Amino acid sequence: MVPLRIFLADDHEIVRFGLRNLLESQFGWSVVGEAADGKDAVDQVFLLAPDVTLLDISMPGLNGLEAARQIVSGGSRTKIIILSVHDSEDVIYQVLDSGARGYVLKSDAMRDLIVAVDTVRANKTFFTHKIAQAVLDRHIKRISEQAKHRPTLVRKKHASS
Repeated sequence: MVPLRIFLADDHEIVRFGLRNLLESQFGWSVVGEAADGKDAVDQVFLLAPDVTLLDISMPGLNGLEAARQIVSGGSRTKIIILSVHDSEDVIYQVLDSGARGYVLKSDAMRDLIVAVDTVRANKTFFTHKIAQAVLDRHIKRISEQAKHRPTLVRKKHASS
């Protein structure tokens, strides 16, 4: 198996420590760098060229969403996963617009993070169940609203003569 190079960005040292231990417990995975703020994360991602980057949303200087936008628009090939405690609908769509390939709630990280990293590594997307459900619910609501405004086809019964 090809080694996997991971970069971590979170403003809490204890969170980075826990993430590093979890990720490096996987054979062939290594954390190649860490940052405590978004600007440093962007600079280091371009310098280190990791395969996968984990970004916290709430970081000083430059938040994780803006860091993700800069990394993606700068042409980096790293696959970004956003890690956050935030699960509001507004934040979900900001994450989707940032170019991130995955979104994991910190409350779900022990259960979902390894799968999320493996999934984005394989060029797929990963969203924690709660996030995926919120996206699906919004999509269904939008489709339902659109359907209310579409003309419907009504079949007329023709009397047989």
